[in-house]
Amino acid sequence: MALNFLSFLLISLTIFGFSTIVESRSRARMYLTLQCRSAIYPELCVKTLLPYVAKTGLPSPQLLAHISLATCLSKARVTKTYLKMVAKKLNETKSFGDSEAIEECMYRINDGVDQITQSFKELQRMGKDGDENFVWHESNVQSWVSAALTDASTCIDGMIGDGIGRRERAMIKARFLNVKQLASNSLAMFSHFTTRYRASRGIKNP
Repeated sequence: MALNFLSFLLISLTIFGFSTIVESRSRARMYLTLQCRSAIYPELCVKTLLPYVAKTGLPSPQLLAHISLATCLSKARVTKTYLKMVAKKLNETKSFGDSEAIEECMYRINDGVDQITQSFKELQRMGKDGDENFVWHESNVQSWVSAALTDASTCIDGMIGDGIGRRERAMIKARFLNVKQLASNSLAMFSHFTTRYRASRGIKNP
């Protein structure tokens, strides 16, 4: 009898725990859907942020901007590593037909990683050195993330040569497109944070 009761208790606790997790994740998704509504790629925005929100609760707009930028930076670095691998392969096989496009993309991703890194560091400083510097930091982040977005677009538009295989070319475009979309969403999350921060502190629009 005691064993049956114990089994029933364990099953009940398991079901309750699972229900709580589902409810928490559903609440997190609803929260992110609201936060991501201004993004150009809202579904990607929710998908990107959901794993972090489900673990940490409902983060502030500033933390969402941090997470979004960090994710974009991570993808940009992975793309940079992949592009280096493709460039090395082209060099080994003496396939120079699309070398200019690869070199351009390499330059762009290097610049993009630098821009996003600067943006992430700048975001960390915001609100820590006085409201009088907030708008200046805001302008820097917007400029740098926008530059990274342009870098990604430039590579995608220029990847038209025949020096690399169709698969590699498609992979490069897909990776840069992902970076471009994440950068765009990062700008949306950042704008959402700065708008609310300025309103709460009475800081005029830039």
